[in-house]
Amino acid sequence: MIPAPVRYVRVSSLEEALDALGAEDAKALAGGQSLLSVMKLRISRPTLLVDIGRLELAGVEIGDGGLRIGPLTTWDELEHADALGTPAFAAFGECAAGIGDLQVRNRGTVGGSVAHADPASDLPAVLLAFGAQLAVRSPDGWRTVETADLFRGPFTTALSSQELITEVIVPVPPSGSGSAYVSVEHPASGFALAGAAALVRPDGSQSVALTGVGSTPFPLPADRDPAEALADAEIYGDRFAPAEYRRHLAEVVVRRALERAGQRAEEDRP
Repeated sequence: MIPAPVRYVRVSSLEEALDALGAEDAKALAGGQSLLSVMKLRISRPTLLVDIGRLELAGVEIGDGGLRIGPLTTWDELEHADALGTPAFAAFGECAAGIGDLQVRNRGTVGGSVAHADPASDLPAVLLAFGAQLAVRSPDGWRTVETADLFRGPFTTALSSQELITEVIVPVPPSGSGSAYVSVEHPASGFALAGAAALVRPDGSQSVALTGVGSTPFPLPADRDPAEALADAEIYGDRFAPAEYRRHLAEVVVRRALERAGQRAEEDRP
């Protein structure tokens, strides 16, 4: 289908972008791989597209404050980032490598995907497992949002219409940690029927988060056995997969992600 008529503006500064987003029913356009699809289906009908693609908001680097990922970083850039070439951060490259096809990975962006909040999106599970934060800017200033507080429902977040993600901040795990992302995808859409991110630390503690099985991605309680937590988790079913089948897939991907993350952690220890 063809999107409804929409005005378009390309901005050259963050301030200009925030000002433009003050218009009624305005939407930020980054890579467009998520937004344009729902616009073609007339699910989303913004009156103004604010193209932020020229802003200097890309890049992946590790600094004193942790791993920092620019929201305009593409999936291809995330997959091949030198800063992520360790067992501790393996889940990021693993996640990015499985998204869409080559064209989507070259255009789609990290920030656009997170803000879109598709309940089957892959990266949110990784961010939740790592306890990541988002630096967010609005005309009123800056604030930090925990990813655990971001997702409110399908395609719904805690961000206001005039807020933009300016940075994804990920704590650096202890040396000797390992991580992994494993998903079972729908063969036609490529979206996760169930996806799990796992982080295993050298002291044996672990963090696990799921996507594709509920109305939002969610972490499993750190103080419970993953299998027991999954048994009590609210899993939804649809025409692609009944709830019990999705629960089974969730158990499978969690087990595989933990095993792979644990193996990587073992390999990285002296």
